[in-house]
Amino acid sequence: MSQRQVLKGFEEYRKARTQFVQMVAELATRPQNSETLQNAGVMSLLRPLLLDVAPTIQQTAALALGRLASYNEDLAEAVVKGNILPQLVYSLAERDRFYKKGAAFVLQAVGKHSPQLAQAIVDCGALNTLVICLEDFDPGVKQAAACAFDSIARHNAELSQAVVDTGAIPLLVLYIQEPETALKRIGALALSDIAKHSPELAQTVVDAGAVAHLAQMILNHNAGLKRQVLSALSQIAKHSVDLAEMVVEAEIFPAVLTCLKDKDEHVKKNASTLIREIVKHTPELSQLLVNMGGVAAVIDCIGSCKGNVKLPGIMTLGYVAAHSENLAMAVITSKGVPQLSVCLSEEPEDHIKAAAAWALGQIGRHTPEHARAVAVTNTLPVLLSLYMSTESSEDLQMKSKKAIKNILQKCTYLPALEPFLYGAPPNILKYVVGQFSKVLPHDSKARRLFVTSGGLKKIQEIKAEPGSLLQEYINSVNNCYPEEIVRYFSPGYSDTLLQRVDSYQPLNN
Repeated sequence: MSQRQVLKGFEEYRKARTQFVQMVAELATRPQNSETLQNAGVMSLLRPLLLDVAPTIQQTAALALGRLASYNEDLAEAVVKGNILPQLVYSLAERDRFYKKGAAFVLQAVGKHSPQLAQAIVDCGALNTLVICLEDFDPGVKQAAACAFDSIARHNAELSQAVVDTGAIPLLVLYIQEPETALKRIGALALSDIAKHSPELAQTVVDAGAVAHLAQMILNHNAGLKRQVLSALSQIAKHSVDLAEMVVEAEIFPAVLTCLKDKDEHVKKNASTLIREIVKHTPELSQLLVNMGGVAAVIDCIGSCKGNVKLPGIMTLGYVAAHSENLAMAVITSKGVPQLSVCLSEEPEDHIKAAAAWALGQIGRHTPEHARAVAVTNTLPVLLSLYMSTESSEDLQMKSKKAIKNILQKCTYLPALEPFLYGAPPNILKYVVGQFSKVLPHDSKARRLFVTSGGLKKIQEIKAEPGSLLQEYINSVNNCYPEEIVRYFSPGYSDTLLQRVDSYQPLNN
């Protein structure tokens, strides 16, 4: 047999391998094919092709594996069980840039599914090789390696620490200074997912100088990058007062407030989240937001958003109001209460209603003036109906109850309290009657109105346990009136009068 005939056989075999791996890569683009491919033993067939003599076959095999592994955890586990990871790690250091991108893509696709799969990547020694790829001259290799690191770090503090231990953070900080937007985005995302787990990891990101560079990109024209930058700053600021102050000192305001008006809903949400993570720590940080008009900006943002995008803004108002009377009044004067009341009444999702209920409770709990500002918006009946509704989630019921209690214990605006006498359960009723017992002894006009409106009559109809706090409050209210008036409105008194009429003997003239 001639040399030409021998080589022809090899060439036909190479073409067959090429056709096969290209076919699998194409089929792997459609999720519905994944189960069929797995049942056909595709993993064991692709594995040797990762070490094929033809670079294009290696690269295409890696691409196919990455696509399959990205679909679900079972396929990713098949990659691990097929002993494919060691080959990928070995090839990462030896092959060209196209293969490196493919191999890193497979590692990212496997690691994203669970901490266990991410740990398998760590255990096979991939991180030390990946960190070398972070320094590659090719932007595509850099991006693929950073994506792989992010898929590992996102799961928990231990895996994030493993990433940190490779020395990846300084390189990721360099990424956010690169001219390519794609590198900036993945750099910011990876730093965000590392910082989110603990104050120590966040401090590591800060120590690498990330905050100043992130702050400079808040108003970048690319919406995707803005999302990641705002998220990274949020994940740093959330852990402690010191970290939040470091973020603020990077002069993120007023740029963050500008993001509240962004066209991109995710940018709005992430900007609101960053503000929330800052103001929750101290009154001073909340006052900083108030001083720059940030509360009004947050309220406007809530009004312009839908669904979950509102949530961090609602919580921001609650955190600000919780710190002090003055800060709660700042929320009131910025017209935050009507906006929260609208969320409470009109939002379909229970968790958003629950956040609004909590925020309203934080505003109304300080003084009678604060409580009145909430009560005049007709919020209390809405809170009561949400608390009593069997369709409300347990969290919504709990937060509604707490808000009602907070507001009622300070509310002296009696027109808002009186409707509660007719529909509130005993555990809420005691707070209502308690407020009447505090106000009526000192307000003659209110005492008269309480009689003419039917309130005193309703008080007499309440059945309270002898010696209970509710009974004490009822007695205190009754002590504000002459005994005959109280008797007149007591249940059964009209029957007593009729009996007296029946038994009365008129005097004979």
